[in-house]
Amino acid sequence: MTDLPLTIAEMVLARSRDQRSGLLTAGASRTHAEVGAAAAARAALLTELRAPGHFHVAFLMDNVDEFILWLQATALAGAVMVGGNTTHRGDDLVRDLTHTECQLVVVSASFLPLIDGRDLGSPVGTVRRGNRRVLVVDDEDYHGRLRDLGAVSAADVADPTIGPDRLGYLIFTSGTSGAPKACRCTQGRLARIGNKASEMFGLSPADIVYLAMPLFHSNALMAGWAPALAAGSTIALPTTGRFSASGFLPDVRRFGVTYFNYVGKPLSYVLATPERPDDTDNSLRLVFGNEAAPGDVGRFSERFGCPVVDSYGSTEGGASVSRTADTPPGALGPAGEGILVLDPATGEERALARFDERGRLLNADEAIGEMVSTKGGADFEGYWRNDEAESARVRQGWYWTGDLVYKDADGFLHFAGRDQEWLRVDGENFAVAPVERILMRHPDVVLAAVYAVPDPAVGDQVMAALQLLGDVEWDAEGFASFLEAQEDLGTKWSPRFVRICAELPLTATSKVLKRALREERWHGPDPIWWRPVPTGGYRRLTPEDAAELDRAVGDRVA
Repeated sequence: MTDLPLTIAEMVLARSRDQRSGLLTAGASRTHAEVGAAAAARAALLTELRAPGHFHVAFLMDNVDEFILWLQATALAGAVMVGGNTTHRGDDLVRDLTHTECQLVVVSASFLPLIDGRDLGSPVGTVRRGNRRVLVVDDEDYHGRLRDLGAVSAADVADPTIGPDRLGYLIFTSGTSGAPKACRCTQGRLARIGNKASEMFGLSPADIVYLAMPLFHSNALMAGWAPALAAGSTIALPTTGRFSASGFLPDVRRFGVTYFNYVGKPLSYVLATPERPDDTDNSLRLVFGNEAAPGDVGRFSERFGCPVVDSYGSTEGGASVSRTADTPPGALGPAGEGILVLDPATGEERALARFDERGRLLNADEAIGEMVSTKGGADFEGYWRNDEAESARVRQGWYWTGDLVYKDADGFLHFAGRDQEWLRVDGENFAVAPVERILMRHPDVVLAAVYAVPDPAVGDQVMAALQLLGDVEWDAEGFASFLEAQEDLGTKWSPRFVRICAELPLTATSKVLKRALREERWHGPDPIWWRPVPTGGYRRLTPEDAAELDRAVGDRVA
């Protein structure tokens, strides 16, 4: 049996001699060998421009062919790919790039205004066209520099000192509830993930892998790019350069896509498109991802005629949970070996969840805790220059996920929210995820986000932000009736505030940016409805209502 590659650089070298199809875009098709040759030229440019210090290279691009070429180039040259989040703006984005000490920036012209004129520190300095440390991939000057290098092979430019422990990637966490952190990932770790995933998904050179999730994020790299590279599969990039619900099925048919990976809510958006009788007429054989909305896995599989495998995982890699055939609806899956539910304050194991005849969780205070992996500390490779966050994740060799869960009597884990998604209403503690699962049952709701806003007296009130199907009108009375009909909705769980959004604020990986919603409370451009008394009906919140609420809560935070 052939030994598996130990690094991404080895994978790139193996593909560089492969004459089979390697990369498909809306306007071009390249073999693996052609991709490897183009990547080698970029690796040569990298080596020429390398400065003293950390060999970190930042990228700000959509999922275009240049991004794939540069992923291979950094692997060959032994550089560290820093995934710049193109949804960040201003000081937040500059903070990310300066914190990770980048010495080069590779950027599409469309994203250059995000950092143009900003000082990223030495050796990049002030970002502008003409700065030789800022490579604008749309500019003729950039392509001229590549041509001047002449023909270069991957073997010629590959750094022979690269081993599995070479840092290869700084991948920012999604930052849904706090500031993003730059997660370290070595070439060896990503190669192991790619090898394992390609085997698990049965990928081969005959597969077309569709990479629509942003390439700066771990899901695209670990569930898409690395497995495809390991298997020698063809990579297909979205026609628009990014995920599009309306463009998803046309792209699948255009490229003959067999495998698609996702994170967050893309399945919800695809399912919200008009259903057609020929939806099953497609080439998909497998879809894999993380954190699909409850019910969407089955609906997507039935509508498009392909299996969907949804699991729990994180950029850090400290813990994972996979659904099994007998996993109850809405559950993450069985708690595998070494996965515990612990009280984050005491470290003691939490009680098993108890439910009433309607399926409502009866002992949230006793059952909900943090998911912890007793083995995950070995897989987590740390954060870049963030000892505080790192020590919060790994304590005594155990990996603390920061995610709230509860475990039922049959050993299945149920997601309850992030570590900041815990509400206390009228003395009752509960987590947001079960409430969101109920709201997503409403036939008009595409996405639902539940979060705390301060109660004028004490504790929290429940606020829900809803994104509706594009052709429906908000029916406050009908929504109240829907809530009353949900037998498993806890007595304190009904939203006091409902915000109707044309689009929920999302991270680039389709996760709801709740910290932005919490900060806005009952303000913002979207219409907000509320119940002035818990048992009353909903009415439109007025500016006068909002001002009175502001006075009542003062500076209190939820």
